[in-house]
Amino acid sequence: MLLLRPFLTRPRQPPSVPVMTSDVSAPSRPVVDPRAPRFGAVITTVVLAVALLLSGTVVGTVLVAWQAIAFGLGALVGLQAQPYGVLFRRFVRPRLSPPTELEDAAPPRFAQAVGLIFMVVALIALALGLGLVATIAVAMALAAAFLNAAFNFCLGCEMYLGWARLRHR
Repeated sequence: MLLLRPFLTRPRQPPSVPVMTSDVSAPSRPVVDPRAPRFGAVITTVVLAVALLLSGTVVGTVLVAWQAIAFGLGALVGLQAQPYGVLFRRFVRPRLSPPTELEDAAPPRFAQAVGLIFMVVALIALALGLGLVATIAVAMALAAAFLNAAFNFCLGCEMYLGWARLRHR
């Protein structure tokens, strides 16, 4: 509950920041409220921590599969389809003041793709009976999610920005 406190203690206000508009001054790329990915990282941290504690059980495997679906929706369909983003938009954001700024959705979407890769590796490893490989993959995704949840440091976003810098050289 401590990690959710910054999201739940602000006064309720209707969301007033459009994600995309037809206005010429609006960004040409999708943007996201920067608080949404952090909220998702809190939930992801809990899901992956429980999955790690229950590794080798049916419930642990179901949680890894669920997280793979969540990452897959965020990476392949878009952040608007990510289940934790839907929760944020529907239940948390209406209680917050509008964000002071929006950020490009590409880095968090890339981070979702990286998380998806780790979850797919974990699922394949579980299917092949390679419990240690699955545990390592889940633990690495958990570490990245925790960094975002606790310290607002998105490792996948930083990877995206580093890749973009290299690409433009």
